[in-house]
Amino acid sequence: METPIYQLEFKVRDYECDLQGIVNNANYQHYYEHTRHEFLLEHAVGFDEMHQQGIDFVVARVEINFKTPLHSKDTFLSTLNLHHDGIRYCFHQKIYRLPDMKLCNIAHVDCVILDNGKLVPNCPIVDELMVSLQK
Repeated sequence: METPIYQLEFKVRDYECDLQGIVNNANYQHYYEHTRHEFLLEHAVGFDEMHQQGIDFVVARVEINFKTPLHSKDTFLSTLNLHHDGIRYCFHQKIYRLPDMKLCNIAHVDCVILDNGKLVPNCPIVDELMVSLQK
């Protein structure tokens, strides 16, 4: 397991599971999104404040590779790493079942910045965060 820059623990709720008794695939996007939001909030980067300034941090692409399903009441760890590549802020995220750390799935989420609706190559707020994480 690579060392993540952020991790967040969750517990699967019954209503997140489908008829097969496993977490419905769409719910993993919710887990990953919540992890990204909490990561940014813990580093004083809020989507609402950015939006008030006309800056929107939006998802451009999501890819999820499923390995092992989660079931109701499972606890799991959602991890995150981040790098900047051209205009994309690339989140590399993984979910591990607890306590055995079995890899459940891997996600690559590319986000871009819109400044008053116009695509821009970077966001000083996020760039400052990335610099601070490298120290």
